[in-house]
Amino acid sequence: MTLQQLIDTYLPAIEIELQQVVNLAKDTHYAGLYEMIAYHMGWEGQGAGPNARGKRIRPLLALLSTASAGGEWGNALPAAAAVELVHNFSLIHDDIEDNSPLRRGRPTVWKLWGIAQAINTGDTMFTLAHLAVMRLKETTTPAIALRATHLLQQACLHLTQGQYLDIAYENKTDMAIEDYWPMVSGKTGALLAACTELGALVAGADDHTLTAYRRFGRDLGLAFQSLDDYLGIWGDAEQTGKSVASDLVERKKSLPVLYGLGQKGAFTERWLQGGITAQEVPEVASLLEAEGGRAYTQKEAQRLTQQALAALEAANPRGEAGQALSELAHTLLKREV
Repeated sequence: MTLQQLIDTYLPAIEIELQQVVNLAKDTHYAGLYEMIAYHMGWEGQGAGPNARGKRIRPLLALLSTASAGGEWGNALPAAAAVELVHNFSLIHDDIEDNSPLRRGRPTVWKLWGIAQAINTGDTMFTLAHLAVMRLKETTTPAIALRATHLLQQACLHLTQGQYLDIAYENKTDMAIEDYWPMVSGKTGALLAACTELGALVAGADDHTLTAYRRFGRDLGLAFQSLDDYLGIWGDAEQTGKSVASDLVERKKSLPVLYGLGQKGAFTERWLQGGITAQEVPEVASLLEAEGGRAYTQKEAQRLTQQALAALEAANPRGEAGQALSELAHTLLKREV
């Protein structure tokens, strides 16, 4: 089967598994709590549907990793549900912390139900994720389930550490490139690494193979984030769906910005003067490009892309799922730079 055929096979099973887990929180007394979760997951409410659900990349990575490591993909569904629930827990909390009113074109949970209920909804999803991964004892072995639970908790720790740094850096004026990588390794790399390693773990892969899958997921996340930072300034808004003005206007300390600040030239001088308007963005982006920020970010994205693909090759993914996993990685990393 092709990648798209595998996605078409996996996605309905992922949704069923997610709904079964979320139903654990469904009760007459807690109908409102279920409503908030179902809304955020894109199942209910105005605008519900595929666009509101997102692409489910993380559970797809988990299932493809299991199948490509020689396992039965259906056995990994509890892990797939767990990583997607952790991801969505983090999105609910991120929206609060970033004061974001919209998520996937719809009002965020906190905007509709308030901050307190949104925090509790995120906490519920975090708990459900851990209940989900423990169900691996029914589809694999108790030993694998225990190891998977530990792996997921480690990923959650790294995820929250990365978010801590992201928030702490907002008011930090002396950041360097070296500060960037621990932040994105936690915020982006940790959960993707868990997806691929969990998938291989369910397949019963040996430690060498598990390490290769983990490195693949981690470097995939770092390469993806580097590309995202690049496109946030020099991308095509029609293709990315995101204004190229937003990252500079919001003073996001992205990879090219940190590189530019390290040059202590005209870009740094303008940055230190304060807020950048949308009208100034083309000029400021040109200053950043002139000081090497664009070329540096391109180089780093390409380096990390090659690292991710080399790690995948070392994992020796097999069969149609192996080809599909490689294709999915190339698709995620193929965005123009």
